[in-house]
Formats: sequence, C-alpha cells, structure tokens
Amino acid sequence: MSDQNKNSFFSSRLGLILSVLGIAVGTGNIWRFPRIAAQNGGAEGAGAFLFAWVCCLFLFSIPLIIAEYGIGRNGRKGVIGSFIKLVGKKFAWMGSFIAFVSTAIMFYYSVIAGWALYYFIQSVGTELPANLQQAEAVWYGFQGSAWPSVFHALMIGAGAFIVVKGISSIERINKILIPSLLAVIIISMIRAVTLPGSFAGIEYLFTPDWSTLSQPTIWIEALTQNAWDTGAAWGLILTYAAYMRTRDDVTISAFQTGIGNNIVSLLAAVTIFSTVFGTLGGSMGNGEILEIMRDSGPAGTGLTFMWMPQLFFEMPGGRFFAVIFFLGLTFAAFSSLISMIEMASRVLVDTGISRKKATAAVCITGFLFGLPSAISTDFLVNQDTVWGIGLLVSGAFMAFAIIKFNPGRFRDELVNVEERSYTLGKWWEVVIKYVVPIEVITLLVWWMYQGASVENWYDPISTFSIATVLLQWGIAMVLFIFYNRKIAEKTAVK
Repeated sequence: MSDQNKNSFFSSRLGLILSVLGIAVGTGNIWRFPRIAAQNGGAEGAGAFLFAWVCCLFLFSIPLIIAEYGIGRNGRKGVIGSFIKLVGKKFAWMGSFIAFVSTAIMFYYSVIAGWALYYFIQSVGTELPANLQQAEAVWYGFQGSAWPSVFHALMIGAGAFIVVKGISSIERINKILIPSLLAVIIISMIRAVTLPGSFAGIEYLFTPDWSTLSQPTIWIEALTQNAWDTGAAWGLILTYAAYMRTRDDVTISAFQTGIGNNIVSLLAAVTIFSTVFGTLGGSMGNGEILEIMRDSGPAGTGLTFMWMPQLFFEMPGGRFFAVIFFLGLTFAAFSSLISMIEMASRVLVDTGISRKKATAAVCITGFLFGLPSAISTDFLVNQDTVWGIGLLVSGAFMAFAIIKFNPGRFRDELVNVEERSYTLGKWWEVVIKYVVPIEVITLLVWWMYQGASVENWYDPISTFSIATVLLQWGIAMVLFIFYNRKIAEKTAVK
C-alpha cells in the first residue's frame, strides 16, 4: 500500500461494524423509513410493505453488501480503484458512476443533516410549537432564511474535520456516535410505547394488507428504501472494507450490518408510529393520522420537522424527548455523512492527491453543489428522486462486476478466505447472478411504465419525471464513459 495508506486498518471488528452501521443507520432509518412505510400501507396496515422490505434485505441488500466487503478488502482502494482491480480498466466508468451516485446524494444529504442539527438546537433553546401553525412558522421561517445553507456548511465542515484525519478518526467517532444513537432510539421508543393509544400505531405498522403486494410501487419503494437503509450498492461499505482486516469475516459482517440496520429502522418506526398515534389518536381517526404521516410538508419534512415537535409539546416530559430525538437524528445523519465524504475523498486519494487536499476538494464541492438543495426543497426532492432510483443502477453495476469476475471464484477466493469464521454458500451466487439483475431490470421497467402515465413525464425539469432522471443519469454516464481511459490511468492500481 502507498505511504498514505500504511497502517490504515480498523483496529477491531467492533470498530468496523460500528463504522459500517454508521453508514447504514442514518436519516433513512428515522426520517425516511416511517414515512415510506406509512405511504405504502394499505387499508389494514403496513405489514405487507415490511414483508417486501425484508425480502429485499435478503435478496438484494445483504448479497450486495457481501459483494462490497469482498471487493473493497480485495482492492484496498476506493470504489474506482477496487472496481478496476476486479474487472479491468475498461469498466472504470461503472465504478465512477457508483461513486458519483453516492456523492450526488451527499450534496443534499448534508442539507438534511443540517436540518436535524438546527432542530436539535431549537429544541434545546426555545419552546416547542404548540400547534401546526407555530410548527409551520418555525419550518418556513427556517427555510426562508440563510440558516439551511449555514447548517449545511457546518455539517459538511465537521465531516471534513473527522475524515481528514483518516480511518482511525472515523472509527473513534463512530464508537461514540453509534452506541449513543442506539441508546437514544431505545429511550425514545420506551417513552413512545407507553403513551395511551400508542398500540394502535404499532398494530397498523405490523398488520399486513396482502393485496398491496400486487402494486409495483410497493416493491420499488421497498427495494429503494432497503438500499437507502443499509447502504447497499452505494460504494460506502466497499470504501470502509478497504480498511478491513483479513481475519474479519465478510459474510458475518454483512449479515450483522444488514440485520442490525433493519432492526434500528423498525425501532425508529415503532417510535414514530407510537408517538403519532398515541398523541393524535384521541382527536383524529386513523385515516387522518396516516395522511399526516404520508403527505405533510415538502420533501417529506412534515412528519419529522413539523409534527414531531408539536407532538412532543403535548407529551409529559416532551421537551426532554424532543431534545434526544433530534440529537439522535443528528448523530444518525452525521455518521452517514462522514462515510460519504470518506468515499469521495478516497477516490481522489487513489489518484495520488493527499488526503488533506482530497477532503478539502470534496467538502468545498459538496458545499457548493449542495447549496441549491439548501435553498430549494423542490430541488432537494428532485435530487432524492434521481439518485435514490440511481441506486438500482449502482446495484446492477455491482452485480455485473461480480458476474464478470465469476461469482464462484469471487466466493472462493475473496469471501471464503482461510481466516473466515463462516463459509458463504452457493445460494449467494444464484442471487447475485440471477435474482439481483432480474430485480433491477423488472423494477426499472415497472418504474418507467408507471412514470410514463404521469403528466409531463417527458419534461426534464419536472421534479418527478422520467425525463429528469434519465437526463441526469445520461449526462453522468456519458462523461464517465468518455473519460474512462483517463480515469483508469489516473487511478493508482498496483
């Protein structure tokens, strides 16, 4: 390894798992998952969506996480360098696209992280809003000011401070953030389930309405959410795996990552559903409550940033729980943001740039390209749509790399190494070779079919149109294919 990377390994298995959970456990668990579950619930409940979501965990996310661990540990480089080592220089553009999708998500993710930090400070220093009007005044007052840009800068700057010091710094901060986050979530959940009427929310969350599984959007949302939840195919786990010790088992680490992350999502969902139903159940019916959870506010902000503060206002001891809720959300967002900055920085480090300069370049670029999302929630929603669905393409490229390398050889040589604790079976080869590609192709075709029936689907500046997604993907892919040779030559692979 180069001088820049000597002794760059996680010091322990615990440090690796906590850091990778820092990737996986983020705003997708607390801010996104409860809302998506509510949006995809049927008349009886959201249990069928949870079923689809768990299926996607074992048939998409965990197999791809295994692939990321194996590729990263083998390559000992960032996404592009490890991709080149696995399948050759002419496919550097695929690794570049995977890295870019996560970087594009980073641009607006730091904005959302800034929202969480702002609301944490608000909950500490000011009175909670007593009604929706006051909550909206806080939200729109915040969005109409320069504060979103300021907090966006603070979060990305704090991330730079951690990442510039290397993997040991990332490991140390995650050993603090992740246990603290888990404690916050558990405390919040215990309080939420003790609210009168909270069981109605839990019952709705876990009751299946099996008829909803016939809807293509349920499976698209379940797969996209699981990719969001776990970090599968983002290239983030691949990047951390470059610092993985050889004796750390790939398969066990992947299952710990995927299952541990989904447990946190369920705990967060129980907390949110219990809080909302327990607080509003006395004055609203289930239908009205679900409308609030599904559709309140722009960019899915209504539930977390408008309703939760006023719900805490109505709870005994709510001020304390508001503080720890937004503290947990901030921790979750920050740990994931760190991994995105590290992933992009490591790509530049592999080209020979010093870590200090690489981190500075990534964070300055991240701040500038994140400003449109800080200024406009409509722009943020567009980016979330484009690059959230783009994770499906990233998953397809990951699977392609494994198939080209040979899944059996990958399993035998890069996963089932001599130091392993568990032997990965042939089921993984079947899933990577057949199931993941079928999932991606089927869901993309479904998405395009559904999108073609939407008004202005051909408008490239329409927020949710097919055209805006394909245009932005196309620009990125064309540029990476055109510059493939230069990217491959610049990325140091030894």
